[in-house]
Amino acid sequence: MKKWLSVILTVVLCTGMLLAGCGSEQTAKEGSAGDGKGDAGKSDGLKVALILSGPANDQGWNATALEGLKKAEDEFGITSAYMENVDIADTEAAYRDYAAQGFDLIVGHGFQFGEPAAKVGKEFPDQYFMATESNSQGDNMASYVMSCEEGAYLMGMLCAGMTKTNTIGVVGGFEQPSITKELEAFKIAAKEVNPDVKVLEIYINSFVDASLGKEAAMSMIDQGADVLYHVANQAGTGVITAAQEKGLLCCGNSYDQNSIAPDSVMCSTVYNMPLVITTAVQQVMDHKFEGGVFYLGMADGVVDIAPFHDFEDKIPKELMDQVLAKKDAIISGEFEVPRIESVTK
Repeated sequence: MKKWLSVILTVVLCTGMLLAGCGSEQTAKEGSAGDGKGDAGKSDGLKVALILSGPANDQGWNATALEGLKKAEDEFGITSAYMENVDIADTEAAYRDYAAQGFDLIVGHGFQFGEPAAKVGKEFPDQYFMATESNSQGDNMASYVMSCEEGAYLMGMLCAGMTKTNTIGVVGGFEQPSITKELEAFKIAAKEVNPDVKVLEIYINSFVDASLGKEAAMSMIDQGADVLYHVANQAGTGVITAAQEKGLLCCGNSYDQNSIAPDSVMCSTVYNMPLVITTAVQQVMDHKFEGGVFYLGMADGVVDIAPFHDFEDKIPKELMDQVLAKKDAIISGEFEVPRIESVTK
């Protein structure tokens, strides 16, 4: 299945897909991805819903998923809907609500959506359910796992190569496999570039509270960290804010976050969720959707890193070449980033 899926992804990429950029304590809100016009009739009335853990305009994890829903609407003329700020305790109800409304494919964006999707999927065997970054599966439920650790590895190399204090920091949202794999890859990569570097890490147990992200970053800065990274969705914008206020460097996650703080954000990981979602929609339309857990990374065009923007001339050429050479090695299969889903010290 993975080989077949990679072929489908390659075909979609070649037809002109554009590259876009891993809980919530807010009130859930529903919306529509666009004007619903698309290419009328192309989807035979297919209805697709998206469930998000945080705000859809977070300039990161959730924003790139909404871009995917909009892309599917434009490509296939689907009827779409989305719900943002869905708390972990409400994910099962959100799936069930959309299923009861007759949505053909329901996508939950994040690890926490996996088990609820598989459970509700058993109740609605004629519809399709999907979660990103999960390890759950069923006859009509699939998990599409992005190899986010590949991008995080490159961020670890970059951060460790740019530190002047020999101390860097990384902030995670929740301690769960989809987040932990990035922090662990970041730590391993940092040691590759700088064996003496100290890597501070904090899990803040939130994906949306930017104040917690900033607080964690400030505590690391107080311990000497001068370069920061985050894997915390909207909460991670607080890490970027802390770096900006202190005149320090950082890296973004899930989306090109340079625009948030152009003088601080050197680079970001980016995830091509539009490609992931349109691929799933195409499979449903072609009656080829299968249950299972499928991994998609740099070689599939799903994981990448953003441009270096104004830091092209500020990052030492040797370091930049080292990072880009490692990226090429990951794509070619010459180097495989370790996937570690539990915390190591």
